[in-house]
Amino acid sequence: MTYRIEVDADLCSGYGNCVVAAPDVFDLDPGTNLAIVKPGRPLLADDAALREAEADCPARAIRLTRR
Repeated sequence: MTYRIEVDADLCSGYGNCVVAAPDVFDLDPGTNLAIVKPGRPLLADDAALREAEADCPARAIRLTRR
């Protein structure tokens, strides 16, 4: 399954669970300490870790849209 990855900065609280679940996809912005999709990472990805990151986000800030 391929997904479009979105992080809602208004909901993100910087817990970092997404970085633990999918460190090749997510990072914490050093200026805001909020989750971001790593630069250069395609917005479409197929990865079980993405589903884990979405499920583990306590703020529900990660949205995966099936493509």
